[in-house]
Amino acid sequence: MSDLKGRLRADLTSAMKSRDELRTATLRMVLAAVSAEEVAGKEARELSDDEVTGVLRREAKRRREAAEAFDAAGRAEQAGRERAEGEVVAGYLPAQLDDADLAALVADVVTRIGATGMKDMGRVMGAATAAVAGRAEGGRVAAEVRRQLG
Repeated sequence: MSDLKGRLRADLTSAMKSRDELRTATLRMVLAAVSAEEVAGKEARELSDDEVTGVLRREAKRRREAAEAFDAAGRAEQAGRERAEGEVVAGYLPAQLDDADLAALVADVVTRIGATGMKDMGRVMGAATAAVAGRAEGGRVAAEVRRQLG
């Protein structure tokens, strides 16, 4: 079992013992998503920490999008619940880059590749996404690349 999955299970047990309903429900949901990912495909397999982090990222994005949808529908209570669940999931993700660090990282990639304009966006995005390694959402990276190349 990956270290991250073991930590999720241990934290679930702890949340159940302390009767933390939000944390318990959120961790159960995340572990169910991890289990579903493990049995997806032709044969069952054990996920690595990086793959579990990918599942966590997807779940965090789902919570964010659901909160936005509930806000748009005028359902503030459900939106608040989704945001709270998202915060629990975010606690297991690597720290996100702030805007200044992201800009510096993209500038370094642009310089290293020798990009001159928007025609180089694909090459810059590939290298920048690899350099970011999950510490920023793709949309943020793309926006910064566009800003610097545009």
